[in-house]
Amino acid sequence: MTQLAVKYDVFQAIADPTRRHVLQLLATQDRPISHLAEHFDISRTAVVKHLKVLEQAELVSARKQGREKIYTLHANRLKELEDWLQYFNLFWDNKLSQLQTIVEN
Repeated sequence: MTQLAVKYDVFQAIADPTRRHVLQLLATQDRPISHLAEHFDISRTAVVKHLKVLEQAELVSARKQGREKIYTLHANRLKELEDWLQYFNLFWDNKLSQLQTIVEN
């Protein structure tokens, strides 16, 4: 019996601050696991687990280069977040307009 892989969505993937930091590191360039792990006070194994979540959410991908895995960010997947947050911009714009009206009066 095979165990089904858990599929994470973008929202679940970015819920963890460590994973958000990994995405920030990958935003500037592709990086191997060893370089990513240097930025955290957790084990390399823990970093790999975070990378797996990001891979399952299709936010990153890995390619083998020699003995190392190199990770690449897929920022286009963050568009889903932008679209969702865009809905709430209207709410905040309205609240700020109301506050401006109150302050000006």
